[in-house]
Amino acid sequence: MTLLLSAGVDEAGRGPLVGSVFAAAVILPEHYDLPRLTDSKKLSEKRRDELAAMIKAQAVAWCVASADPSEIHQFNILHATMLAMKRAVQGLAVQPGKVWIDGNRVPKDLGIEAEAVIKGDSKIMVVSAASVLAKTARDAEMYALAERYPQYGFDKHKGYGTAQHLAALQQFGVLPEHREDFAPVRALLAQGRLFE
Repeated sequence: MTLLLSAGVDEAGRGPLVGSVFAAAVILPEHYDLPRLTDSKKLSEKRRDELAAMIKAQAVAWCVASADPSEIHQFNILHATMLAMKRAVQGLAVQPGKVWIDGNRVPKDLGIEAEAVIKGDSKIMVVSAASVLAKTARDAEMYALAERYPQYGFDKHKGYGTAQHLAALQQFGVLPEHREDFAPVRALLAQGRLFE
């Protein structure tokens, strides 16, 4: 009898005003060693980075995918998130028998049995593993943006609508990487406030 492999799926970056939304899919082996693995939001950044390397080394298969700001604009953030999740599952080198997804929705046309679990990133280890990979990939994008546009402070607020980020938007304008449908960005675009 072959072991039915299940994949965990989670996303990162639905709420920020800038950058892509990321999703990860992970299949773990029957036996793995990932101490203190839990929902990525409950881990320090250092621990997430350590676990991400361990997950990639131990996983049967893993994939990180994203939907960029133009796709977020085209489809809206919910559907762009579902698209990123679908891409992550389809990008796995090994097809799982079942997919566990954090949240309350399953992407359409996944082609694999799937179940959404609210707070799945705290309850199901493969989903916790996916949450770590999605979050570290999203953070890496923010660090890269911070190098290109240091005045926005992306390394600190990770693109969320903090006072610092909103002040930078007011001062410097909207970047091509900003999400044009998100209210603070949309308001500035209506005034023609683009980054120069």
